[in-house]
Amino acid sequence: MLEGAAVTAQPTRDRRALPRVPALRVLEYHLVGYRRTWRAGAFSSFLLPTLTVLGFGLGVGAYIDQGVGGVSYLEWIVGGLLASTALQVAIAESTWPVFGNLQWQKIYFGQRSSPLRVGDILAGHLAFVLFRVLTSVIAFLLVTGVLGALRSPWAVLTVPVAALLALAVAAPTFAYAASVDSDSWLAMLFRFAVIPMTLFAGVFFPVESLPLALRWLAYATPLWHAVDLCRAAVLGVAPYWSVAGHLGYLAVWAAGGWLLARRVLARRLVV
Repeated sequence: MLEGAAVTAQPTRDRRALPRVPALRVLEYHLVGYRRTWRAGAFSSFLLPTLTVLGFGLGVGAYIDQGVGGVSYLEWIVGGLLASTALQVAIAESTWPVFGNLQWQKIYFGQRSSPLRVGDILAGHLAFVLFRVLTSVIAFLLVTGVLGALRSPWAVLTVPVAALLALAVAAPTFAYAASVDSDSWLAMLFRFAVIPMTLFAGVFFPVESLPLALRWLAYATPLWHAVDLCRAAVLGVAPYWSVAGHLGYLAVWAAGGWLLARRVLARRLVV
């Protein structure tokens, strides 16, 4: 009887040893693959923004004697570049990788044929995107700190802001990449959305200098809200808009994008 009880107890222990969050298995898959490709992404996610800080902050900033808002151009631009780095890394990791997992390698279909649910696949991949964004942002903060461009210890709060921005743009981008039938549409996303957003959402110059119509378009982008929060944290000042309003707006983008991406993936991953 004791031996039988021990035998029947063993499967219970095995079941408890399984991960309670299946999405972590999906995250582990992406992390294992990233171990072989991290060097290729280091330039775009770390070196390129750093060179941009040096080129614009120190190069262009040398010609702006009066600075912006009472601070040097280097100190003023850091918050915007940090937010735009988070945006670009998040969207880059949510376009061709998602499209490829559906159209080329069919990774999502293999995962869906396992006990993983659509929500697990989506959450695990989004967690990897978040990992990529956070590592890039933290490295960016360290470099700008060495350059003496961080005026306030509140700059550490840019990390959670960048994480929320990443979710706000990555989730709807997942839905977009999963719904198109050609990777040419992904290049159009960068050309007609990412680049204009980066140029006119307050990263390189104050949004208030734009005409009124373009100013309101900038306010509608999630990037402007993150730029305002990151810039305020780096400079140690109050943001242009309310903190709760910024965070709420980004949270709405993230939640809406999640629901849309889950719906699109559920329709595509029919096995």
